[in-house]
Amino acid sequence: MDKLTVISGALFLAADIFAIVSLALPDWIISEVGGDTRLGLLWSCMTIYGRAQTCYTPSLQPEWMLTLICVILGCVSVTATIALLAVSHWDGHVIPYARWVGFMAMVLFCLAAVIFPMGFSMEEIGGEPYQLPSSHQVGLSYIFFVLALWITVVSELFAGKVCLPHF
Repeated sequence: MDKLTVISGALFLAADIFAIVSLALPDWIISEVGGDTRLGLLWSCMTIYGRAQTCYTPSLQPEWMLTLICVILGCVSVTATIALLAVSHWDGHVIPYARWVGFMAMVLFCLAAVIFPMGFSMEEIGGEPYQLPSSHQVGLSYIFFVLALWITVVSELFAGKVCLPHF
C-alpha cells in the first residue's frame, strides 16, 4: 500500500466522521428569533422564551428527505471505500473499485448539497428555495457536511492519483 492510498483512506475516514456528526447534530439551520430554533435532518430542537429545550423528530419535506437519503448513502459509500482501500493492502486489484465507490460518494454528497437549499421554503424557515431569510443561518452541522464534501473530493483526487504531492 503506497502513501497516497494511506492518505486517501485517512481523508475518507475524516470525511465519514464529519458527515456522520453532521447528521447526528440538529444544527443544519439555526435561528434565535422568538427563542432558539435548531433544525436538522434527523431531529430538531426548540427553546421558546427560556423554557426547557424540546427536541423532536421532524417530518421532512421531500427536498430534505432526499438530502438525508443522499447523505446516508454517501456515508455508506465512503465507508465501503475505506474498506476497499484497506483490502487493497492484500489485493491491489480492488483499487479501481474503491475509486469508483469514492466517486459515487462524492456525487451523492454534491447532490445533497445542491438539493438541501431547495427546502428553505418550509414553514419553520419561511424562505424561498436557495434563499435563506436573514433571521436564519446555517449551523455547525451544515458546515461539517460541506467540510465532509470537500474532504471527499480531495480524497478522491488522492485515490485517483490526480493530485500528486511531492514527498
